[in-house]
Amino acid sequence: MTKQIYDFIIIGSGASGGVMAHRLTQAGANCLMLEAGQDLGPKTYPSNEMRANAQLMWGGGTDFTTDAKTILLRGKVVGGGTIINQCLLDRFDNIALDDWADRSGIKDFSVEGMSSHYDTAESLISLHQYQRQDFNRNAQLYADSFDNCGYKWDYLRRGESNCGGLCDSGQGRKNDCIVCLGGCPRKSKQSSAVTSLARARAQGLELRANFEVDGIIHGKSQVVVHGTQNGEPQVVYARRLIMAAGALGSSKILLKSGMKNKLPALGERFFCHPQYMSIGFMQDPVDAHKGALQSVKSTDPRFRQQGFKLENVFAGPIALAMLKDGFGTNHHKFMKRYRNMACIEVSVRDEEPGTIRINNSGKLVVNKPTDGADAAKAAAGNHVVDELLASMGCYETMQSRLQIGLHLMGGCAIGENASKSVVQPNFQVYGHENIYMADGGIYPSAPGINPSLTIMAMSHKAADSILAEVGHEFPKPAKKIHSLKEVS
Repeated sequence: MTKQIYDFIIIGSGASGGVMAHRLTQAGANCLMLEAGQDLGPKTYPSNEMRANAQLMWGGGTDFTTDAKTILLRGKVVGGGTIINQCLLDRFDNIALDDWADRSGIKDFSVEGMSSHYDTAESLISLHQYQRQDFNRNAQLYADSFDNCGYKWDYLRRGESNCGGLCDSGQGRKNDCIVCLGGCPRKSKQSSAVTSLARARAQGLELRANFEVDGIIHGKSQVVVHGTQNGEPQVVYARRLIMAAGALGSSKILLKSGMKNKLPALGERFFCHPQYMSIGFMQDPVDAHKGALQSVKSTDPRFRQQGFKLENVFAGPIALAMLKDGFGTNHHKFMKRYRNMACIEVSVRDEEPGTIRINNSGKLVVNKPTDGADAAKAAAGNHVVDELLASMGCYETMQSRLQIGLHLMGGCAIGENASKSVVQPNFQVYGHENIYMADGGIYPSAPGINPSLTIMAMSHKAADSILAEVGHEFPKPAKKIHSLKEVS
């Protein structure tokens, strides 16, 4: 049967895939996007935490590292991780980008070199800088305790458009914004689904949801992608392929496609900004589950130097229940005080690299040590948190032993050295001139800053590089492909 040949196939619909699809379709390319998750939206996102975990995340939100110490959260839905994250969007500083330049050998990793790409990424979204009128009580307690202890803090910047529900009294938002971790029902959170991806679909992007990629075959003139859609085997063809499935997803697909032999760095140097939540119990209700979920962050240079960051944060009752050891009466008493919980999170700029592998069944196996230098960073951060919670007047505290990996990075590092990198400076995969990649998997190290905006900026940079290489004209294919043998 005659098969259509696309100009580009894009695997993944998150921060990278959305920007790439927008830029390439804008240039006139015929693009197909493949997404393993469902094509949901504001009216069809799950209405409760349990269903959201099950329907919007890989493994139902229960993917763990091999030692079961770190839970890895990643989106499996149209919009990818941008649907389940909090959409906090900061540019990288010189500390992060200089480290990248040193590790990769790519000198335009700098604040100046990335500036125009950040500008473009930010032009595609609405941004909201939080202010005091956005605070819920958890944020107010956080800011006051920082002031009392002499630490520096600032307002977070979020991708958000007219969230609504601001109280005239200035006491924060009436609406329960914690639901946005399960898909924003108001089209306010600036996920790729309502920004770059929506524009790409309007420009002609074809999107196939529920399509799980099993592997790829790279040829001299085309790439073949095979997988299943709704349980049915599928094969699709394109001149070029964009890997945008995230650190774990992109690494897994390349590993399953047998590319480790040619790419020795594939699956190496995985990072995840391990995060640790601490709970402090107040005599009066805090209601941290109401209003803006996160609105303040630490900016103290001493913390950056030590390799950690602090944010006010909270979670739904199911997620909070997982943080508490044990069961029965003690656990019940813990959860009964849900409304009285204040919460601060430590996010570590990890330096102990992990590995991404697949087992004989093709399942992901992620090893991520955090018991050396990273444990010391976490301990330093949690020491400060204890001080802050005491300053708030908490009568009891609990530090969760569960590590949460939300910012999944690495596994396909970019760099000039083919033996230590998977992706070339022009975003081509080494030895595979028709495969490109710019998602979080290309990060050569952990930046210690939320990676989402930089993934978008890097993807814009990559799309421009691809268009400069292939030109802006996308002619009809000279021939049709009838079998997989024709691409080998």
